Amino acid sequence: MDIPAASTPIVCDMTTASDTAQQRLEEYRYLFGQHLVSRAKTGQGIRFRLRAEPGVAAWVRDLAAREKACCAFFAFDITVEGDQVIWDCAVSDNDTARAILEEYYQLPETAPQSPEVLEKRLASKGLHFIADPADPLRYTVG
Repeated sequence: MDIPAASTPIVCDMTTASDTAQQRLEEYRYLFGQHLVSRAKTGQGIRFRLRAEPGVAAWVRDLAAREKACCAFFAFDITVEGDQVIWDCAVSDNDTARAILEEYYQLPETAPQSPEVLEKRLASKGLHFIADPADPLRYTVG
């Protein structure tokens, strides 16, 4: 897995995304609700194991590519082992990025919540989404 450098900006930019933050959370809710087998923390980051039902591997690859497009500090590796899709996730060596990765690990439970609830939970950990006034879909987390 090619983990980005620690100097990679911790920015979430959905300006070119084909979906909204709410739609993305709903997609995670459905993916994990229907296909999640297990999750674990690894030496590099986190791992989701999903049932390799038809279309799931391609779906996960597409979702990971969309996440990488808006959050360059993430790294993803998707493989298929037998009847499971293995989705490994890691982030650059940065405290804020690691805190966001921890939230990513919690997505199976938190995806049904709204983006505003996610923002409040991150704020309670000292992480704040800062919207660019010129572009409300571009956020910096800090």
